[in-house]
Amino acid sequence: MSRERLLLGFLLTGILAGGLCGWLIGEPMSAWAWVGTLFLNALKMLIVPLIVSSMIMAVAEMGDVRRLGRAGGLVIGYYLMTTAIAVLIGIVMVNILQPGGGVSLGAEQFPESFADKQKGIQDIVLSLVSPNIVAAAARMDILPLIVFSLAFGGIVTTLGERGRPVIRFFDGVNAAIMKMVHLIMWMAPLGVFALVASRLGEAGGGSGITTEILKIGKYFMTVLIGLGIHGLIVLPLILRFVARRRILPYAGGMIEALTTAWSTASSSATLPITMRCAEELNGVSRRSTMLVTPLGATINMDGTALYEAVAAIFIAQALGYPLDFGAQALIFLTATLAAIGAAGIPEAGLVTMVIVLSAVGLPLEGIGLILTVDWFLDRFRTTVNVWGDAVGAAVIDRLVPGEEGKRK
Repeated sequence: MSRERLLLGFLLTGILAGGLCGWLIGEPMSAWAWVGTLFLNALKMLIVPLIVSSMIMAVAEMGDVRRLGRAGGLVIGYYLMTTAIAVLIGIVMVNILQPGGGVSLGAEQFPESFADKQKGIQDIVLSLVSPNIVAAAARMDILPLIVFSLAFGGIVTTLGERGRPVIRFFDGVNAAIMKMVHLIMWMAPLGVFALVASRLGEAGGGSGITTEILKIGKYFMTVLIGLGIHGLIVLPLILRFVARRRILPYAGGMIEALTTAWSTASSSATLPITMRCAEELNGVSRRSTMLVTPLGATINMDGTALYEAVAAIFIAQALGYPLDFGAQALIFLTATLAAIGAAGIPEAGLVTMVIVLSAVGLPLEGIGLILTVDWFLDRFRTTVNVWGDAVGAAVIDRLVPGEEGKRK
């Protein structure tokens, strides 16, 4: 049995065992939370050096910095297109199923931790450039790191002989970080067991989860159906007819990344595994993997955007607040743009949802209506986010001529 298959088997065992223990044992399993935090921290520890080295090498390996314009434009265009499709699916589903009908908005208070982080579209644009790149790295502000790394890599390619030692240095850094990813993934089965079991325990085990889902079950199912349509129909069709890849083998090669995304609820924490699966298991070229997936972990949030659109219209329905075509078009626009600014961390969509609700004048207290099940839905939308990144890597690998991957 190959190392990848063995590790995948351990990962699935960890998820199933964690779910079973959390459901049956309940609150006592919350004592395992620190193990899951340790695993997450180990992955997050690698994010900054991985993004910086991979983005610099992605540009450097193109050879001619002028080619970045076409590749970068295709990447951003792909992400905007798939995010817009996801939002549209969410809006259509929430209007058809009307999950807010018969649900009354309670007196839940909007959490101050989210209220303090309200952001406008202009804030997202300003976040692209940081006056202190070291401080941005310390705060895990990924967008300015990506902008800096792309610019730095481009400049290095223009230095000729003087730039080659710099490129070799970052190539070595990138290779070392990927080796560290391999080591950390042997801790993954225990880490995902702890993450799943402790979170279910904090929710009160099987009875507590069942009670909360029954309250807003139609909303819960609307989000899942929308995510299912996008993740199981739209993205596979793009993979088959645009990237010209066989769906099942490619999805099979990404299973390790998708299960990690579901268990951690963090596309940023999953990034090292996403990169390894795309390049080593699915034969996506190193150039495409290093350019597309780090950018995708930051700005490609298909699942998050879909969820924000559904949640905003659901809250309006629960309030009995009708949204005309103009208001829903505004939700479409703001959900698409706000998802770009959503950090790849657990439940980041709750923060950027403030933009969507504010755009159409909905009360921020409405978020309290969906908080009880958001942590669970977060895992599914993160999985769709990561799947979108993986499909994007295959699409760009097909559309941008360059180094050929080892096709599966």
